[in-house]
Amino acid sequence: MAKRDAVTASQGGGADDRLIDLTRRLAAVAAELGLSEIEVESAGTRLRVQRTVAPVAPVVQAMPVTVASTPATTVEPAIVADVAAPSTITVEAPMVGTFYRASGPTADPFVREGDVVKEGQILCIIEAMKLMNEIESKAAGRIVKILVENGQPVEYGQPLFLVEPPR
Repeated sequence: MAKRDAVTASQGGGADDRLIDLTRRLAAVAAELGLSEIEVESAGTRLRVQRTVAPVAPVVQAMPVTVASTPATTVEPAIVADVAAPSTITVEAPMVGTFYRASGPTADPFVREGDVVKEGQILCIIEAMKLMNEIESKAAGRIVKILVENGQPVEYGQPLFLVEPPR
């Protein structure tokens, strides 16, 4: 804390304004990239921004599936809510990245449609910034539908799987 006070005193009152501006910019970058935490250190000053992400409620009303012809650089996720029965649980992407059904190109998929899964069982991997993030089932049940193709980019909150809980 003494180091920050010394920086503030040497730079005048504008240092606090610069820190506030930097904090806002870091928060915007974290939100844009789907990060829950970001930390920067420069000139002896360390700034860490953490945010909590509210869970996204599953979509249960029927909506038409849209398929648009777009350039390869943009991705429009198709909404497939008409398949979701009110009793199914939607597993969404917790981050932006690339969806993989298996741990490697020649490995068997973690799950297939119709498989029975336990809560906490690995369903897929999302690669984000060269890190492989295992995505686990948030409920026990049967995989009703896999909504994303292997190797496709996914957005934060995009539905990945529909899980039917046991009766």
